[in-house]
Amino acid sequence: MAPGARSEEAWLWHTTVCEAIQEVPYGKVTSYAHIARLVGKPQCPRQVGVCLKHLPSPSTELSKKSPAFHSGNVPWQRVINSKGGISPRGPGAASQQADALRREGVEVSQDSMGQYTVDFKDYGWFPDVLPSEAASVEDSEDSDEDEEAAAYHT
Repeated sequence: MAPGARSEEAWLWHTTVCEAIQEVPYGKVTSYAHIARLVGKPQCPRQVGVCLKHLPSPSTELSKKSPAFHSGNVPWQRVINSKGGISPRGPGAASQQADALRREGVEVSQDSMGQYTVDFKDYGWFPDVLPSEAASVEDSEDSDEDEEAAAYHT
């Protein structure tokens, strides 16, 4: 494997996480843990954070293609910690995330210690399944009901 190249498993994880985060609606937030649960790995919230930490910027060069997932098409700012806080990652990073959320109409508070928080009650997004998977879950439930109905009519 070339230096810097991802294994197939790492690439699949990164893709799955980024696609799930793309489904978080504008003006809403969710947690790293909830994304991990939605993608079937509830024990991996920190790895969701790692995906976002290593999310590249889109290419600004016309001759260079942007990566499939980048900070311009994955709404990284909509994922916060399970306490409703913006996790500090480096100088200015938390305030940058707070500003990005505010531009979406999300109210971000800052306490006396400088910690940025969002009220999940007002802005939280915690579906049981991803919207892109909801139709397939409903279809499988309908299929089960049809099978049960058929069993009663035989």
